[in-house]
Amino acid sequence: MSRWLTLFCSLLLISGCAAYATHQFDNVFGTQDPANRVSDVSDEDSAFYNEQVRPILDSRCVSCHACYDAPCQLKFTASDGIERGGSKELVYDGTRLLASSPTRLFIDAKSTDEWRSKGFHPVLNEREQSPSANLQGSLLYRAIALRKTQGDFTQPVLPDSYDFSLARDQQCVSIEEYQQFEQDYPNWGMPYGLPALSADEYDVLTRWLAKGGKMPEAKPLPVKLQQQVALWESRLNGDDLKGQLVSRYIYEHLYLYSLYLGDREFDDGKEIRFQLVRSKTPPGEPIDRIATRRPYDPPGVDRVYYRLWADPEVKVQKNHIPMQLNEARYARWQSYFYTDDYEVTRDPGYAPEVATNPFKAFREIPAHGRYRFLLDHSQKTIMSFIKGPVCRGQVAVNVINEQFWVYFIDPELIYNKGSADYLEDQAQNLDLPAIGSSNTLSPASWVTFSDQQKSYLSAKAALIEKEVGVGGKVPLDLSLIWDGDGNNDNAALTIFRHFDNASVVKGMVGQHPKTAWVIDYPLLERIHYLLVAGFDVYGNVGHQLVTRLYMDFLRMEGEMNFLLLLPKEDRETVRKYWYRDANQTIKDYIFSDYIKVNRQTQIDYVTDDHQSELYEKLREKLTAVLDHGYDLEQSKLTAKQRKALYKLQAVRGGGLVYLPNVATILVTQQGVPLEVISLIHNKAHANISSLLDEEAARLPDEDGVTLVKGVLGDYPNVLMQVEESELIDWADQVGSLKTKEDYSALLDSFGIRRTHPNFWFVSDAIGNLNKLDRPRESGILDYNRLENR
Repeated sequence: MSRWLTLFCSLLLISGCAAYATHQFDNVFGTQDPANRVSDVSDEDSAFYNEQVRPILDSRCVSCHACYDAPCQLKFTASDGIERGGSKELVYDGTRLLASSPTRLFIDAKSTDEWRSKGFHPVLNEREQSPSANLQGSLLYRAIALRKTQGDFTQPVLPDSYDFSLARDQQCVSIEEYQQFEQDYPNWGMPYGLPALSADEYDVLTRWLAKGGKMPEAKPLPVKLQQQVALWESRLNGDDLKGQLVSRYIYEHLYLYSLYLGDREFDDGKEIRFQLVRSKTPPGEPIDRIATRRPYDPPGVDRVYYRLWADPEVKVQKNHIPMQLNEARYARWQSYFYTDDYEVTRDPGYAPEVATNPFKAFREIPAHGRYRFLLDHSQKTIMSFIKGPVCRGQVAVNVINEQFWVYFIDPELIYNKGSADYLEDQAQNLDLPAIGSSNTLSPASWVTFSDQQKSYLSAKAALIEKEVGVGGKVPLDLSLIWDGDGNNDNAALTIFRHFDNASVVKGMVGQHPKTAWVIDYPLLERIHYLLVAGFDVYGNVGHQLVTRLYMDFLRMEGEMNFLLLLPKEDRETVRKYWYRDANQTIKDYIFSDYIKVNRQTQIDYVTDDHQSELYEKLREKLTAVLDHGYDLEQSKLTAKQRKALYKLQAVRGGGLVYLPNVATILVTQQGVPLEVISLIHNKAHANISSLLDEEAARLPDEDGVTLVKGVLGDYPNVLMQVEESELIDWADQVGSLKTKEDYSALLDSFGIRRTHPNFWFVSDAIGNLNKLDRPRESGILDYNRLENR
């Protein structure tokens, strides 16, 4: 009882202090009102913001303040995010029993006043607009001033008083509470746990904030770009049922993408990006965005219009999915959706039992066309579940291995009309977890999904037995695998998992993986509707849990498809190796009759290592379309240096266990940035079927690393700087790690820890080289996973 009384009194004291501070601020600077910030922005102020202020915010603030996992939901990616301010509410909460209200920037509120009503507090002064008030009443200024007062770091590893864990208690204080915060956390100024701003950077931000933190409105689109927007919006908003259903299908798959129109158009040196949105208003009128949790939720209007909205946010790599909309792509879309002679007879509507299942909603669009559409950009299709709403995705990605390759079934070979219709009929019965809304309270619903999946796999196995292999219509050999039509580099992908996030890149990157997937249309579609369109980051714990459990089915199905290419006598042995020490329930599922196919592969093997031989046969088949952008041969390193890195890539186990998930290394030549390489720690597991105790399945003696040219991974865990002349020694030192102390010594020699005085130089150099290397795909990296050791 006394503990609760003490807590109650503390809360009263805190609220009392905040009320007193509010009263003091009001007395000195007037009452808070967003309207106080409304004023004209002169050309001089606009130029100052765009040329001097915005680059500092992008390079020093956005790395920690972007996406849903931005501390206190404070986003510096756009002026609207800064005006919105911060919130005490968490987006990522794996314990909530009820779904929370979404707070998506640009979607769930249309004005600063609306954000204030949702509990967001300002970080810029909203009282009297004077230099003194603008500084004292600005959380942003007080935060950088607190960091300046703290001075330089005096030790390489910061003390435990700094909390860098993702689940840390966030101190999301308002300006009225900041004086107490400064006393309680004198070392928590911004940038938090990183070197302070330079004197020039601090001066620029201070001058900007003293004048009111003015940010200009976005300029009108160039006329040529307006014409492109009008053209594409006319294409996406036809009046016939077929056109409306096709546009709905396109929207539900591309709504997270950054779309680029026609030739490259620039605004102040930056490419203008668009998002495809649902609007209540037709083309030619201002967009009135339809705000729903999911892209297929009922829109609340009789007619939905698909519009191109200019995205004002700075490009952040972790959620950037770029796609060029040009005439070549439009011609392909026309061939996918309009070549076949079919009729759309009805609007499927938005009832949950239909809208959550794409095989029901889009039944009248031929499956062949839908599959072709997804294959055309399959890397992005898969990438969306990594780069979509899941900025902190352990629930989603602990269901996949650390590194594996992905291939696709050839749409021309397997999707003749009979087999396509058969699989479609079966998939009609495959409801997805989103049918239970965002408040799934009972994980027992997983049993229903499990039974449905068993029925589907049994039917699929029967179809394969009938149509594939000796005596069937389709040979069971490499002709099953899509070759990208000889020109599409989406035919082979590599997926890397980095604990709670992942990367999807083109090509067969790294050494032979433990597992691989072969994906067909129903599997690809379900991955999207499970983890992208149907996943609600604001959903309750049950929704997130059932989503994770369902993904187990999809992983196993992709693996099963791959195993069919191996001799049938190998399949069970390989499966057992993949699922060592799995619990009996998982084993019963994996080795049950309904996912067994008693058809022998028609691939001729000449070695004893059939899986490795299969990988090389696939590499040979796809040679013409394999992407080599991450190959070390593409780098500026010498042959000797590359040999040392390949030697390191052959190391297994030992001290590799102490490496972080992702290390981003700047290679310099006499201090001048030369190249970036990435080291990916591939953690081995006996199996990945455990939901809650992943560590128990770890096999550190089987760990390995992948080394690539350029930036791979959107969330580096450590930055390093290595002189080109020392690169071979660096590789030897990494490969010789044995203890935690050895890794610490490696960082002493090459690490650019959070406290390193060269941190921002290395950070900027990596960003610049990343942009030069991949101008379209690159963006600002996220530093919320940087370690402190």
